[in-house]
Amino acid sequence: MSFRPTLPLYKKSSTSWLARQSRDPFVKARMSSPSSYRSRSAYKLIELNDKWGRFLSRPSVRSVVDLGAAPGGWSQVVAERLGWTMDAEDNAEDFGLREEAKVQKRGSWSVEPKNKTAGRGKIVALDLLPIIPIPGVQTLQMDFLAPGSARVVRDALKSSQNPEGTSDIVLSDMAANFSGSKIRDSQMSLDICHAVFDFAKDALTVRQVDERGKVYGGGILLLKHFAHPLLQEFRKECLEPNFHLVHYIKPESSRADSAEGYWLCRGWLGKT
Repeated sequence: MSFRPTLPLYKKSSTSWLARQSRDPFVKARMSSPSSYRSRSAYKLIELNDKWGRFLSRPSVRSVVDLGAAPGGWSQVVAERLGWTMDAEDNAEDFGLREEAKVQKRGSWSVEPKNKTAGRGKIVALDLLPIIPIPGVQTLQMDFLAPGSARVVRDALKSSQNPEGTSDIVLSDMAANFSGSKIRDSQMSLDICHAVFDFAKDALTVRQVDERGKVYGGGILLLKHFAHPLLQEFRKECLEPNFHLVHYIKPESSRADSAEGYWLCRGWLGKT
């Protein structure tokens, strides 16, 4: 099973689409931002992180996987929060990319900008589509459900601090292209959630508990879905039994007329 990232389906000739875009404060912010995020959805991740404990910014976070990452907006946000920054001399529009700095190894891309501040940890971004390199991010053009993909990701995440190559955080902003059929669209959303969960359960760091029973570690899964009873069953059957806490969040930056929401799952128990 493979999935494409969310792609805009609006017809640019649509007057209503153009009008909505012109009024959208997050579209305006994207156009004017010095970081030039590659997607509007970057602001959703920024909001989720800032309002829910800054889970990306914690010093303990050393490994992050971004599934369905193209064009790379979420990976840009993660790279910033983990300290991979650029100097003013770098090209802000391309987030520090320079043609001569791009490096490809075994089908993956990484980038070392001329003027950067080294961040911490490792970030791996996967997608079927190519992703322009981002400082601090290793991009893999591959199907995350393909045989051997989990091993490739673990190998990419391995370090002296993370010898097993587990992930502290798994992110998924994936969604199938809408068909117009609510039943079919809900089923596709459910299929994606199951696929991401199957990947995450073999990738996430297991939570740690001290002698007093306090949870102080464990993997985090941030997963997009679209509201439907089938998805609520998935939450009860798959997420709640396997994570210490599961929160439903609809960011302010998510369009009000969309059924889109996110589950922020904390403290992977490692039971499955």
